[in-house]
Amino acid sequence: MKRLKNSLRKSLKPAQVLVLGFAGTIILGTLMLMLPMSSANGHPTSFINAFFTSTSAVCVTGLVVVDTGTYWSVFGKTVILLLIQIGGLGFMTMATSIAIILGKKISLRNRLIMQEALNQFSISGVIRLTQYIVLTTLGIELVGAVFLSTRFIPQFGVKNGIYYAVFHSVSAFCNAGFDIMGNGVSLMQYVSDPLISIVIMFLIILGGLGFSVIVDIGRTKNIRKLSLHSKLTLSMTFSLIITGFIAVFLFEMKNPDTLGGLNLGGKILASLFHSVTPRTAGFNTLDTARLTLPTLLFTILFMLIGGSPGSTAGGIKTTTIGVIFLKVRAVIKGSDDVEFAHRRISKDTINRALAVFFIAGSAFVLVTVLLTITEKNASLESVLFEAMSALGTVGLSMGLTPSLSLAGKIVIAIAMFFGRLGPLTIVLALSNRDLSKRKLIRYPEGKIIVG
Repeated sequence: MKRLKNSLRKSLKPAQVLVLGFAGTIILGTLMLMLPMSSANGHPTSFINAFFTSTSAVCVTGLVVVDTGTYWSVFGKTVILLLIQIGGLGFMTMATSIAIILGKKISLRNRLIMQEALNQFSISGVIRLTQYIVLTTLGIELVGAVFLSTRFIPQFGVKNGIYYAVFHSVSAFCNAGFDIMGNGVSLMQYVSDPLISIVIMFLIILGGLGFSVIVDIGRTKNIRKLSLHSKLTLSMTFSLIITGFIAVFLFEMKNPDTLGGLNLGGKILASLFHSVTPRTAGFNTLDTARLTLPTLLFTILFMLIGGSPGSTAGGIKTTTIGVIFLKVRAVIKGSDDVEFAHRRISKDTINRALAVFFIAGSAFVLVTVLLTITEKNASLESVLFEAMSALGTVGLSMGLTPSLSLAGKIVIAIAMFFGRLGPLTIVLALSNRDLSKRKLIRYPEGKIIVG
């Protein structure tokens, strides 16, 4: 039996190990959330609701079919918190960290899986990076919790205040979007609170940058010496935040249901927060269902883009959209090379970016079509929003999630799983591609008219 198990493990590709690992974590979380002690009323939770919540937590999404703050007991909330932490770091990161603590040797195969999980170019230094990731994550979450506790302790008391601070700090850094405020209000009561808004935004941004970028920034004092990946990531992140801020401010400035009743400082803070959170945190200080249509459109686009590779965020990633933009610019200029920061981007990278964009777009269309079938009474904009929120592992909703049908919950759960693992990881796990078999024959080039 042991020999069969080892043989099966060796036959699995790294992408397949990641998919099975996340699936196993979701199932374990489901079983724990089904326990009577996990719910506040002491009754067992149905499989589908526990499964949906576990999937949302492990996939760091934040969509919920029951209110996190009131439905779950302290034990249930702690289970969700642990699932968020595992999902944010990745189960392989957690497993490798435990193995290191226990003094076990990390095999070459596990290093290859870690390379796939962390989106690294080589296996060199992945164990050291794993250690850095865990320590940095815990350190950032601790600092965030300390700042949040200064507001939550006076409001909820010492014990609850500390718990609230830790929960929301972990949820924000992992870009999960789960909150335990109750009644589905998320952070709307803190819309004009600079401390809560700024701390949560910084946690979301740091979690969404990607661990390799954080390491690069920590090691490099001169911004000019940052890697090309870090430069593109920071450039795209900054550009998206500014663009989103301007769009939300202009479109919602006179909306009485969102920014209309706030002073100038509150408008700026709320606009900035809503620019940050759709990529892909899921917290909200504005009522999502009352946003104007232009803002909803921008939000959907931001949910599609998401965070950066190797981070706790979802989406097709900032670098993917950045590479596609650079490719389009090169085509318009008539250039054969795609360049950024005095470096040429390889064709393989461009092809991967285009593949990710196409697969993600196809998945979005499929999920949207399925939801229009399962949720016949829902509006099209709420269905579009829900589909992209799930695929982008964002967690924002226009109120559709709690009323989802059984089939709708299954569709959204699968979409969250797909979004967390990433389009290419899922496709590679399901494909039979053999990298050792290369085509030895190339056909003559043909011409096709496009555009």
